[in-house]
Amino acid sequence: MDIYDKINELYDKRREIELGGGDDKIEKQKAKGKMTARERIDYLLDDGSFVELNAFMEHRVTDFGMAGKKAPGEGVVTGFGKINGRPVYLFAQDFTVYGGALGEMHGKKIAAVMDLAAKNGTPFIGLNDSGGARIQEGVASLDGYGHVFYRNSIYSGVIPQISVIMGPSAGGAVYSPAITDFVVMVEKTSQMFITGPKVIETVTGEKISAEDLGGADVHNAISGNAHLKAATEEEALDQVKDLVSYLPQNNNEKPPEIEVEEMDDYRPNMTDIIPFDSIRPYDVRVVIEEFVDENSFFEIHKQFAKNIVVGFAKIKGKTVGLVCNQPKFMAGGLDIDSSDKASRFIRFCDSFNIPLITFEDVTGFFPGVKQEHGGIIRHGAKILYAYSEATVPKITVITRKAYGGAYVALNSKSIGADLVYAWPNAEIAVMGPEGAANIIFAREINESDDPETTRKEKIDEYREKFANPYVAAGLGMVDDVIDPRETREKLVQALDILKDKQEERPKKKHGNIPL
Repeated sequence: MDIYDKINELYDKRREIELGGGDDKIEKQKAKGKMTARERIDYLLDDGSFVELNAFMEHRVTDFGMAGKKAPGEGVVTGFGKINGRPVYLFAQDFTVYGGALGEMHGKKIAAVMDLAAKNGTPFIGLNDSGGARIQEGVASLDGYGHVFYRNSIYSGVIPQISVIMGPSAGGAVYSPAITDFVVMVEKTSQMFITGPKVIETVTGEKISAEDLGGADVHNAISGNAHLKAATEEEALDQVKDLVSYLPQNNNEKPPEIEVEEMDDYRPNMTDIIPFDSIRPYDVRVVIEEFVDENSFFEIHKQFAKNIVVGFAKIKGKTVGLVCNQPKFMAGGLDIDSSDKASRFIRFCDSFNIPLITFEDVTGFFPGVKQEHGGIIRHGAKILYAYSEATVPKITVITRKAYGGAYVALNSKSIGADLVYAWPNAEIAVMGPEGAANIIFAREINESDDPETTRKEKIDEYREKFANPYVAAGLGMVDDVIDPRETREKLVQALDILKDKQEERPKKKHGNIPL
């Protein structure tokens, strides 16, 4: 045997590994409308950029008939490549090999590539398609999960981590995606749940399908466990490509900038988009489209907690994170879910040096027994904590209402906003004029010969004296009252002047956010 025989042997072994579970298993995968692990990698990465690692790792299990049985690639493909010329590390679970079940060596492969991603300051992407733990390996498979969870946790805030659910993700397998920054799901073919439909029926008697229990619609709209969904696997991977384009490689870098055409930043439409009447609803997404670069808004958590809108956008080619009240839903008030949604997004942006812009039009925290008993105090406090802790440039634009504790929570000067702008029709007060007048002028109203007329007069009096931006501006809580049409210009100026901002917090191990 000479060197060429050895080289041929190498290629034979590679071909065997690349075939995964074999032609029959691959056909079954495709019959479900799913790509193979390697096809997914090829679609996601730039042509010819993928470099595979640890392809020859093998399990060492001999129990339960596993002796001599092969699991090509150990059910997961790992390595690195590039997306639009920028390096990423990734894994793709191979459902054709024991259902992508995670065993000792499977977990070791993922942990090894995660370590490389962290050492090199590079985003990490997981393409999940797994039936769960490899039962034949017993506790060793659980230990494999633990090594992955640990790295998800300690590398959080160090490198961006993105999970794409492209098949089942059950039991312990769901906790890795849950720790990562963004979760993308595919409609109809991906599910996440701790216990499956059969277990639930056995224990509780409840009957439910896998899709209704943990499908893409459920986790995007109800639980909030997923941030994005797609109709096809290709669309899901395209979303990952788009998402990565807004993010820095790691926490020591700033987000990438792109060249944009010079244009007039004056926006005459701004005065028409938001109704002057403070109780009339509107879609804040229309406002967003007016002041960000064209077609640059990338919304996160679109179906979840619709009373607040968060996402990435570009302003003059620079990435920003947007947190905006949505008056179309619940009058833009803050509840438990929207508090969680906003807080998580704020903390991500702060971790990765992405400036935060808040568009505020909020009536307050949503009232109700269900909200109070559900812990709105604790959940609402997360927003206060997240904004206070953040050291990235923080800019607020108050467009209409800013009442009570919600005004304070949404990046007010008192909790660290760098710049706060208000439109001339903004109402900044402890509460709305109607409620305030009923309390402050209760005696005058009740003793009046014409209570309704007196009430209207007192509401107007309160609005004139307090529910305007000039009282807050006079106290330094608003930096400037601006013409709505100049909003984009002001934001461009603010981002430029704050681009080298440096701010430290007291030295500590970490804070204790009210989880």
